[in-house]
Amino acid sequence: MTRKNAMIGAALALGMLSSAFSPTAQAAMQVGITKEEMNRTYVPIRYVSEQFGYDVKWNAENQSITVQKDGSALFLQIGETKALLNDTVLHSDAGPYLESGTSYVPLRLVAEAMGMSVAWDPTGQAVEITSGSERIHLPTVTHSRWKEAQRNPIVHSTDKLTVQNKKFSINLVTVDLLNPKVSLGVGLAEGGTGSVSPLKDIARSNHASAAMNGTFFDAYSKTDVKVPYGYIVRNGEMVQKASGDNRTVLIFDQDNRVEMVSGDEFVERWKEGGIFGALQAGPRLITDGRITVDPVTEGFQDPKILTNSGARSAVGITADHKLILVTTSGATIPQLADIMLQAGAVHAMNLDGGASSGLLLNDKYITTPGREMSNALLVIVK
Repeated sequence: MTRKNAMIGAALALGMLSSAFSPTAQAAMQVGITKEEMNRTYVPIRYVSEQFGYDVKWNAENQSITVQKDGSALFLQIGETKALLNDTVLHSDAGPYLESGTSYVPLRLVAEAMGMSVAWDPTGQAVEITSGSERIHLPTVTHSRWKEAQRNPIVHSTDKLTVQNKKFSINLVTVDLLNPKVSLGVGLAEGGTGSVSPLKDIARSNHASAAMNGTFFDAYSKTDVKVPYGYIVRNGEMVQKASGDNRTVLIFDQDNRVEMVSGDEFVERWKEGGIFGALQAGPRLITDGRITVDPVTEGFQDPKILTNSGARSAVGITADHKLILVTTSGATIPQLADIMLQAGAVHAMNLDGGASSGLLLNDKYITTPGREMSNALLVIVK
């Protein structure tokens, strides 16, 4: 995606991380890593090199890093606070270092040497890097959060929450989007739109560790064709187009960057490119940590959404880059929004519910759906 929602704190100095330098490193969501004890934040150098076309080389023999572009060459060495830009010696108070086979280098030094500008997002969770007309927003996390991400990719828990003096039992599957083994996907029944299959079969056919029901579909059709509603993107391909309504769309790229956008905004985002998966359902529940339920504006007219309570499925994003999948029963949409807020989501949306509500983990149902599925949100663990 060319737009990336990201923010970072102004009190920290800048830095740059290179997970690319480890030959065994797996693709994962690229983030800046804040080392509080050093008062520095480090971000992936390979990400910057790929975005801006820098040639980055790692010399394992002498543990040095060379960054080149347009006739400029920056030479850095592990353990040294001095760097060499062409023939000029540069000084920094933070030098490159190695940790668990990964090389880390200071961004401030690299940015200034290579003509990039760096700015903090005032909300404190990402950094903006600009080179000419190119600009990226890069999320940041603490070093302890980054270490946590290397452990458990998926965790299941249950909880009891109180909303409007009513108690709800919820199933919660938490997916660490920073874990290098995790990737997201969209599954289709029998591999195509218009068909239905058990959620378990959709997960199995895609080698998914976790799966949740996806978009609404024509479950009550008397024909064999069960048409899904809304946009569906699978593996970067638009497999289902919408009728133009404004219902919320879950979108993600191949680096596990997840967002929720309106149907109108999705059209422009799709043109920009980079969307690997998308499921349109809604309504939106939470935006930037606030409950923002407005199903009428999104085009909903069915009492099942507007007023009724029932079995619900929702997906959310936490502030520390985790995806949460929640199922519960007997909830209205406003109550579901409150549940997602209590569960830790800063962004959340409703998925199909009722008999379609289903949640699967490791080939076992946590919430057993009452019907076969048209499509599903998948979590694959390599």
